[in-house]
Amino acid sequence: MQARPAETVTPIAERARRFAPVVWLLGKVQSGKSSIIRILTGASEAEIGEGFAACTSTARVFDFPAEAPIIRFLDTRGLGESRYDPASDIAFCEARSHLLLGVVKALDLEQHAVASVMRSARQRHPDWPVVIAQTSLHEGYPAGMQHPPYPADADLVATVMPHELTRALAHQRSLFATLPGRTAAAFVPIDFTQPGDGLEPIDYGRAALIDALIAAAPAAVAVALTEMVRAGENTAGKVNPHILGFALAAGASDAVPVAGLVAVPVVQAAMLQQLARLCGARWDRQAYAEFAVALGAGTLVRTASSFGVRQLVKLIPVYGQTAGAAAAAAASFAATYALGKAATYFLLRRRAGRRAEEVSAVYQNALRQAFGLARTRNIRGSEARS
Repeated sequence: MQARPAETVTPIAERARRFAPVVWLLGKVQSGKSSIIRILTGASEAEIGEGFAACTSTARVFDFPAEAPIIRFLDTRGLGESRYDPASDIAFCEARSHLLLGVVKALDLEQHAVASVMRSARQRHPDWPVVIAQTSLHEGYPAGMQHPPYPADADLVATVMPHELTRALAHQRSLFATLPGRTAAAFVPIDFTQPGDGLEPIDYGRAALIDALIAAAPAAVAVALTEMVRAGENTAGKVNPHILGFALAAGASDAVPVAGLVAVPVVQAAMLQQLARLCGARWDRQAYAEFAVALGAGTLVRTASSFGVRQLVKLIPVYGQTAGAAAAAAASFAATYALGKAATYFLLRRRAGRRAEEVSAVYQNALRQAFGLARTRNIRGSEARS
């Protein structure tokens, strides 16, 4: 596996971060924040530990995917310490799309520090949505108890839990009931464990948490979460967040003056190489040629004109040969997203020894979807409107 040059990867990640929303995780140490990131992203504990980077004096951030982030998880340190001031962390989130995710261990009844930081944030930003994840439910189980079936409504979880655990969950809810803001906090009891811990499923409450986050989140966060949910067991699903991340980077490349290596063709070339690694495939001259033929030059022209895009982004970076120039951020975002979807379909079919006969259709369908996403993510250029 050939590593990508740092001078290429770093600017791509920086451009994607311009659009990546921040989910602010607020909770004490060992409350389960890393486990939530692990379950939502599919990253390993080691990847999460190594992936965090300091961003303020009191917080660190985890970007997912690292090469071109679609979402950023802010983890605040020092909660419960008298000298902690959340001002710099609030400022870090202020210019982005937001969601406050409180993480509290179900049997830890002392959560005033978490509630205090949330109160401070919501006084300044009353529209920021709040979700409270109540974790480590099994610590309140009697010996030998397994997870009960998770109810269709997270609010009904207490009805299937032991009495003392139910009382603890209710007490925690009372602590956050008086938060300022225009909407009430949503509560989701969860229990994310490791294989071998003896509890099944290991992601108890995952679906309820994702539903709550998507329901509460601003559109940009919901789009990112939806892409992560689609990252199931199959390879095509796992690459979705990567495609969206590189598309965001491409859109940002046209939203600001392009400098050096940070240009749409470079972003797309890096994306194609990343997709090949994720798909267990490789690009060579023949593969690029087959992909270009399957995609079809006519498809690019017809699809672009249907959206009123006067100039189309450079679409197939084959050994430096390109097809055109990007005219706007929305066009670059959409074309890169569609290119990634088409390339994934092509690579997986080719690896399986099957003909990739629907590449053009996959590209066109993804392009239509991408322009809708561009509107949702507020990715617009002066010459691209759908």
